[in-house]
Amino acid sequence: MSRIRINLETQQLDLYGDDGALLRRYLISSSRNGAGELNGSYCTPRGRHIVRAKIGANQPVNTVFVERRPTGEIYSPTLARRFPERDWILTRILWLSGCEPGYNRLGKVDTMRRAIYIHGSPDSAEMGKAGSHGCVRMRNPDIVELFDLVPIRTLVEIHE
Repeated sequence: MSRIRINLETQQLDLYGDDGALLRRYLISSSRNGAGELNGSYCTPRGRHIVRAKIGANQPVNTVFVERRPTGEIYSPTLARRFPERDWILTRILWLSGCEPGYNRLGKVDTMRRAIYIHGSPDSAEMGKAGSHGCVRMRNPDIVELFDLVPIRTLVEIHE
């Protein structure tokens, strides 16, 4: 089964195939607050996770999501000016669930309850540099490609 490794230091997401070969490498943007598992920290959680759900199949690029539901909006610079403080979750969502009880699963450290995703972002979002509110941001073409390549339950390892 394929797996994903996210390196918070290099701000890269690597997709590996069943044979362990590197298939794709993408620049990402993780949390501006750094790494951490605690609910309310707005940090990117570390450790072993799985893709619990895939959301947004067949939605147009730049579809805006709020609480994992499409709002009916399509992101544009005009929309961004109307809502300058919105944390834009666009195009596709890979919703992560922690696999390590007490570290990134259950209680005050539950990645899924924290709504941590790998998701698309506006073209203006800088990649290769931490800047998110805890999620892993990707360019829209990259998240579309990754979304189509990985099944639910894909292992996601996040490390520094």
